[in-house]
Amino acid sequence: MLRIAVPNKGSLSEPASAMLHEAGYRQRKHSKELVLTDPDNNVEFFFLRPRDIAIYVGSGRLDAGITGRDLLMDSGAEAEEILQLGLAPATFRYAAPATLARELAGQGKKGLAGLRVASSYIGIVERDFADNGIEAAALVKLDGAVETAIQLGVADVIADVVETGTTLAQAGLEVFGEPILRSEAVLIRRAGAEISPALEQLVRRLQGVLVARSYVMMDYDIRVERVEAAVTLTPGLESPTVSPLHNEGWVAVRAMVPRKNAQQIMDDLWEIGARAILVTGIHACRL
Repeated sequence: MLRIAVPNKGSLSEPASAMLHEAGYRQRKHSKELVLTDPDNNVEFFFLRPRDIAIYVGSGRLDAGITGRDLLMDSGAEAEEILQLGLAPATFRYAAPATLARELAGQGKKGLAGLRVASSYIGIVERDFADNGIEAAALVKLDGAVETAIQLGVADVIADVVETGTTLAQAGLEVFGEPILRSEAVLIRRAGAEISPALEQLVRRLQGVLVARSYVMMDYDIRVERVEAAVTLTPGLESPTVSPLHNEGWVAVRAMVPRKNAQQIMDDLWEIGARAILVTGIHACRL
């Protein structure tokens, strides 16, 4: 039975469970459920703290898990990404009071040498310092919000996940320098572990969900002499399906197109003579 870790709370919890549900797996109905068995798919789900997931997967106790790239890297666990899920995007950056931030922005990361840096993600900061040959005066590990660390005098700079920057601005802080890390939800396994058929199936299903969320199916009718121009707009993944219609000189075309471009493609098709243009959602797929 495939054993999979799922975040039990936080910003990853609901999106991860929703994706697994779309992939055809049972998911818990109550937040107090910590273990859920899905006998139809021969899978067992364990709902764990997001920070602990990489540890369990890296130890081999669980076969796979969904967590953030930032949490994976911070853990130092022997686990690795096998699929990016496009959920909960965030950027990990340094921040400081405005005057210091602007001074450090012109110095690059070398300017951090000798400063005290507070973070809830010390593992990421340590790796970044090591990669850049920097030695800090101190790395201060804090749990939870770190925005007040500078005001309370325990740090000169903080390193944290930044989504909109609003919270930092409210604390009188500015980000500076290049991002340390761009994070998102990822599917992980133990580093170097063999991918079992069950895990391969999980990956295929999640890939199918990602494609289904990114594409729509577009159908339209068009004159034969305009087909080449039309299929340039809708090339599909392999090539579009083109079928003759009862009315001579007309064909029906079907192709997958990127969801984000669907409205513009419809406009462009209309301009070259396509009619009866329909767009439908894709619930699942295998490519």
